[in-house]
Amino acid sequence: MLVSPSILSADFANLQRDVEMLNNSIADWIHVDIMDGSFVPNISFGLPVCEAVAKHAKKPLDVHLMIVNPEKYLDNFKKAGASHLSVHIEACPHLHRTVQQIKELGCKAGVAINPHTSINQLEDIITEIDLVILMSVNPGFGGQKFINQTVEKTEKLKNLIIQKNAKTLIEIDGGVNLETGKWLKNAGADALVAGNFVFASQSPGDVIKLLKAL
Repeated sequence: MLVSPSILSADFANLQRDVEMLNNSIADWIHVDIMDGSFVPNISFGLPVCEAVAKHAKKPLDVHLMIVNPEKYLDNFKKAGASHLSVHIEACPHLHRTVQQIKELGCKAGVAINPHTSINQLEDIITEIDLVILMSVNPGFGGQKFINQTVEKTEKLKNLIIQKNAKTLIEIDGGVNLETGKWLKNAGADALVAGNFVFASQSPGDVIKLLKAL
């Protein structure tokens, strides 16, 4: 299982310390949630924080753009240190073109979908992308309750990937803990985003190990 702890739940007064903790852990990626207050009802942080994290990170930055018009900012986020760039299907009227832009920048291309969005909408793009982020909470805030329907959705997505002979990874974002993580692994998930579950624990490194071992 790939683990991508979300720095949205880190201590922003000690961001370097928390990034170094992730460097020393067995986490695979560092998840960076970019929110604009327009696509989602919250504002997180933008390019300067992404750059600050990249300065200290020794793991790939898994940048999740929860913003309108993401195509305008792809180049800037690549320069700010992104290894993976994921855009929301709901924010991209020209999704194929946006995915091509990401690939031309040399980043892994991801497409994120909200809880109410059907897996069927990924059918024509699934072979073109490196990962799908399934939102298992409504995007915008950390610490929300896991939407159980995501388990069935993960199974459907896995079947689509197999059917299309794609190599796409399934990443789940929201409400991940050891219980939901186990369900998701059994359903076919490849990567888990964990925020509060990691950073609110007494020993984040040990929690990451437990998630990796699912």
